[in-house]
Amino acid sequence: MARIRILRTRLGLRARITLAFTLVAAVLSLLLAGTTWALTRSDLVDQREASLTSKAVFNARFMRSQIPENRDAGAVGDRLGTLENPAGSRSLIELRQRNGRSVWVAQTAQYGENALPVSLKRLVARGTAARMRYTYQGETELAIGIPIPDRRASYFEIVSMADLESTLDSLAVSLLGATLLTTLAGAGLGYWAARRTLRPLTTVGSAAEAIAGGHLDTRLDGIEDRDLEPLVSSFNRMARALEDRIDSDNRFASDVSHELRSPLMTLAASIQVLAARRDEMPDDAARSAVDLMEADVARFQQLVDDLLEISRFDAGVARLALDEVHLPELVRQAVETSSEEPVLVLVEDGVDDLVVRADKRRLVRVIANLLDNARKYGGGATSVRVQRPDADRVHIAVEDAGPGIPPEERTLVFDRFARGRTAGHRSSASDGVGLGLSLVSEHVGLHGGRTWVEDRPDGGAGARFVVELPVGRP
Repeated sequence: MARIRILRTRLGLRARITLAFTLVAAVLSLLLAGTTWALTRSDLVDQREASLTSKAVFNARFMRSQIPENRDAGAVGDRLGTLENPAGSRSLIELRQRNGRSVWVAQTAQYGENALPVSLKRLVARGTAARMRYTYQGETELAIGIPIPDRRASYFEIVSMADLESTLDSLAVSLLGATLLTTLAGAGLGYWAARRTLRPLTTVGSAAEAIAGGHLDTRLDGIEDRDLEPLVSSFNRMARALEDRIDSDNRFASDVSHELRSPLMTLAASIQVLAARRDEMPDDAARSAVDLMEADVARFQQLVDDLLEISRFDAGVARLALDEVHLPELVRQAVETSSEEPVLVLVEDGVDDLVVRADKRRLVRVIANLLDNARKYGGGATSVRVQRPDADRVHIAVEDAGPGIPPEERTLVFDRFARGRTAGHRSSASDGVGLGLSLVSEHVGLHGGRTWVEDRPDGGAGARFVVELPVGRP
């Protein structure tokens, strides 16, 4: 029985759909929020720095004209106090004396020379205007340095960026809140979509439960959704085919039980009586008729046995009785027991001592059926070979010298009640009912192996039936 395996997960389908919507909404919201925050931060910071730099350049030009020739620090400090600085801005001036020392003049004592990064001071002292963001006393500051080379001075402004950071923090909180709301909305949308999407599947599940409960006439109503219409049509066709199949099987079982059981018992008893008194009959014709009847009854009993065996496979109750089997010896004994004519058994080197775990009865039945098939349709088996293509597999091959099997029929011959077109060319074909090779396939499959038919490797006429068994535990 073919099975379609579905991956098992801890979450149900509805939960997975809802989770997928939630994750997609969360990821998109985070990407949008992150992009918005980054672009906004870049624009605000750039604008703020450009504005402060422009103001610092203006102040530096003003202070250049206010530095006296005697470079009096007190006078410079008075001029610094007259500057119109932005809110939170502090100005400093470095006056370099002729002896190489520097005098620092600051608007506030808290933001003096030590409030500036050393790297910025060195860069401006070399004549390069620069600006730098850094952390001072737990707050983010922006320092702008402008050299005044003709006055042997450098002008600095230190501006607090706390207000800008507060604005950005508020924006981040707002964006995170919007992200959370969008994620919740995505989860709600996913839950609604999951319920709406799975509603038809719930109906299909209810219909399947009804069929399993014996209501084989259950069908799904038509639906206008073109995506779900194939599902409804396929389900209804499956239910109809299942109902027809079960009805057919029930009729077949009833007919077989009624037509075979009682006549078979009566006929078998009659044949036993006739066979016991065969020698008392007056002529050879009567004895010949008894022989034919006895052969037919034996064939009849074999057919019933085959049908019972197949029914066990269909019901899933067939089980292996595993034993340690010396495979070459088993093959020899099975060939000797099952074949009316001597058949050559060839065992490949290295396989003489091969022991496998297998069901003896079923393997003997496999070999017997292959030999019987070769006798009926291939003129008799020419050889039976035991080979081991690798460490994990062993092959049992039965070859005959018959007309062979066309490639298009090499799969069909293992179907039930299929004998192929070549069977009709032989009178002995009437001895078979088309179950032997089907049982071979079932027995071998139960062992975890497979079987197929191919051309003879020597190029001669006939067919080669190969049974492949695993060497390990089935």
